[in-house]
Amino acid sequence: MAKGAFKGGIHPPDRKAATAGSPVEWMPVPSRLVLPMSQHLGAPCAPIVEVGQHVSRGEVIGSVDAFVSAPVHSPVDGEVTAIAPCLTAAGSRVTAVTIKPDAEQDLGSFLRVEADDPKSAVRAAGVVGMGGATFPTTVKLSPPADTPVNTVILNGCECEPFLTCDHRLMLETPSRVIDGAQKIAELIGASRIVICVEDNKQDAIEALRAAAPGTVEVRALPTRYPQGAEKQLIWAILAKEVPHGKLPAATGALVHNVATAAAIADAIDTGKPLTERIVTVTGAVKRPGNYRVLLGTLISDLIEHAGGTVGEVGRIIAGGPMTGPALASLDVPVAKGTSGIVVLTPQEASPLVEDDQACIRCGRCSEACPMFLQPYAIGNYSARQDWNGAGRFNPLDCIECGCCSFVCPTKRPLVQLIRIAKAAALTKGVKP
Repeated sequence: MAKGAFKGGIHPPDRKAATAGSPVEWMPVPSRLVLPMSQHLGAPCAPIVEVGQHVSRGEVIGSVDAFVSAPVHSPVDGEVTAIAPCLTAAGSRVTAVTIKPDAEQDLGSFLRVEADDPKSAVRAAGVVGMGGATFPTTVKLSPPADTPVNTVILNGCECEPFLTCDHRLMLETPSRVIDGAQKIAELIGASRIVICVEDNKQDAIEALRAAAPGTVEVRALPTRYPQGAEKQLIWAILAKEVPHGKLPAATGALVHNVATAAAIADAIDTGKPLTERIVTVTGAVKRPGNYRVLLGTLISDLIEHAGGTVGEVGRIIAGGPMTGPALASLDVPVAKGTSGIVVLTPQEASPLVEDDQACIRCGRCSEACPMFLQPYAIGNYSARQDWNGAGRFNPLDCIECGCCSFVCPTKRPLVQLIRIAKAAALTKGVKP
């Protein structure tokens, strides 16, 4: 198999036309912000403020000493009005700090993070993976000493349908993305930088190439989902597979999202903490677009700013439709990993909610799987709660891209069944 090509994958309708040409627009400061203390993988933060306390933009409001974690900062000057559980997009309830913003705000200023070195600045700024995984970036910038990393790969593919936030970031501020990539390379001692963009974003590719020095490669990759997945990108650039049970760094490469790279540049260059992000709001809304949104903004407020919904709504998804969760409530805050809000009509949502039927063993899921798995087999064993049987088909290698569910003619919830099998493998001692 040639470099740049990976086995499997699909070509879902990209549905990006409504927002790909929409410049990023600031959303006004809402009347309240709800900041979850867990906006990352790893240990949740604990609030270090009290109700009634006045906080400044950029001030730390949630912190924890655990290595795999990231602090939370106030996006505004304002007053803490509550510390209580809130619902997240994933459906869990976590402790959150609610802030009422002051009437006057200067979003161009902020409390700068204090750090002794660049890597500590990234940690202090609360930077996490902004492609959706939300893995604390400092951890990723600290590969094992016996695992040299010589290639930095930036993911600008944005292969999820509907989403264009990374596209606009690369097009409007390519220098920030490149600066962040160079800083990542310096921090881990890598000698090669490759920025990967799907070839359906030619304007972003040209903008990056115009801004990039000769030491930075900008690679156009074929448009195919899930081209932006970490393991698929490593194959595309290095023609190396991540060994089973190993971290991607074992291949000599680290993959970061382009928005993460820009946040790293902000943290190191200006001491700016991560307090806002670009969110694509699209689908059945009056004003689809790309909005720069303060973290903690309620999704109900964001949709209202986009003009509200149009017609009957079938489902609202946080993130992209292939991997993002459907929202049980709109009283959910935008978090560090919220890349998009997609409003689907009942007709668009119906394939997602139709009752599944028995597996007909057509093999389409195996053909589409980019990880060489047999999703139907894992799903069948998982449905019977036969964890040993499911474990023989390596469910932990699943990247949960959703290709199998997308192509299944009987609408089986294969991703959900595989997630259950993965949890069983981790908690019941079943070793694939």
